[in-house]
Amino acid sequence: MIDTKALREKILDLAMRGKLVPQDPNDEPASELLKRIKAEKEELIKQKKIKRDKNETEIFRGDDNLHYEKFADGSLKMIEVPYEVPESWQWVRIRNIANIIAGGTPKTSVPEYYGGSIAWITPAEMGKKQKNMLFENPQRHITDLGLQKSSAQLVSKNSVVYSKRAPIGHINIVPFEYSTNQGCLSFESILVDSNFYYFEIKNVKADIENRASGTTFKEISATAFSDTLVILPPIAEQKRIVAVANELLAIVDKIESEQKDLKNLSTQLKKKVLDIAMQGKLVPQDPNDEPASVLLEKIRAEKQKLFEEGKLKKKDLEEITPVNAEDNAYYGKLPKTWSLTTLGNIGTWISGATPKKARKDYYQNGSIPWLKTGDLNDGYIHEIPDFITELALVETSVKIIPRNTVVIAMYGATIGKLGITTFETTSNQACCACLNVSEVDKNFLFYYLLSYRKQFIDSAFGGAQPNISKEKIVITPFVLPPVREQLRIIGSLTKFESIIHQFVQ
Repeated sequence: MIDTKALREKILDLAMRGKLVPQDPNDEPASELLKRIKAEKEELIKQKKIKRDKNETEIFRGDDNLHYEKFADGSLKMIEVPYEVPESWQWVRIRNIANIIAGGTPKTSVPEYYGGSIAWITPAEMGKKQKNMLFENPQRHITDLGLQKSSAQLVSKNSVVYSKRAPIGHINIVPFEYSTNQGCLSFESILVDSNFYYFEIKNVKADIENRASGTTFKEISATAFSDTLVILPPIAEQKRIVAVANELLAIVDKIESEQKDLKNLSTQLKKKVLDIAMQGKLVPQDPNDEPASVLLEKIRAEKQKLFEEGKLKKKDLEEITPVNAEDNAYYGKLPKTWSLTTLGNIGTWISGATPKKARKDYYQNGSIPWLKTGDLNDGYIHEIPDFITELALVETSVKIIPRNTVVIAMYGATIGKLGITTFETTSNQACCACLNVSEVDKNFLFYYLLSYRKQFIDSAFGGAQPNISKEKIVITPFVLPPVREQLRIIGSLTKFESIIHQFVQ
């Protein structure tokens, strides 16, 4: 599948390098636009609509083709620019082309400050609107009195709002007058296109984040934000870039939507094929296959042998009678060579334990893998991060799980997650493993448990952390095909998944 995130980033990168649309020699160059911006700023200062920025600088290219910055005191400094841009463009600081406005919060203890008609934007609310360029339908408002009695300021419509902390980088264009709290900065453009600088500021997010400061959380100050180096194309080209970028990004959005639809369709298709497989309808039956009833007798004999060797307890020999579940009516329509049994009848199910965390000697320099539900990946498990010691294995109730064992999660949000071990391991109490499965292929058991996941989730009980128990697992119905048919089913499912994978990856 197409990496739409990378595609969006590439479109913006090309746009901000002057490579998305051709330059027009008839456009007013950025140098002339910058002169008009300076004149406009002087007029706004004269009208007392903005304050003079004492940190104003000017960036220019010298005769040596290098870039220099001229400061208010007349001093010069050579600067490095991120990349070369077309001749009609210029590098500027954000402060050169916009009025940067900080926000504030009226006292929350004064009801008269809230519930008015002035939109009051916070980073938290911005976080809910990052899928769209425009910030619409504001949820919080303050009154004129709240605006007057706080450091919040009224910002012109069609300005760019930017979250300066918690987190840095949320960005929108606001199509109406508004105010913000102190977690936001506003880019009130002066003779430049706000839509263009919405894209450019997104494009320089990494630079902004790198210059942020703070210990508890990072924050970009208004001064540091104003210092951000950005490009200034001719105004006509800014508008052309915005038009083409929006057109291309709309196509990317459509691709992303169609990919999501395809992924959802593939998920539904996988579930349907899995359901058909567990009804005996995916591959044809072979009358020469040894029937599952014989397999069950072999499993009973194997369990008896293990009991006589002291490896199983007497209770492990008890047969569990399957009960047809109403939501699985097809249990009564299985092929003649299949048998309906329970998960408890086909193997021995064990859960693990968590050695006391306070006992460092149970964990420090441990060499025995210790599996948790977060390690289950619905596939083969090749490595896990946690280990326990031999002492923990001896002194606690953790148990060894052999390689090639199917493990299922029993607790919380991971209920039904699966894994097949590729090494000997132990586990915590949230995992349940099926041992001594001699006549059931591990991959068939894996697929069956996968097909039954929804029922496991629906049957979970408990409050804060719903769970299924080992007792519930062992009484779960299980359909058992002949061994050779298990292998044919696995082969067909694997081939099907491979085909689907080609379309959705």
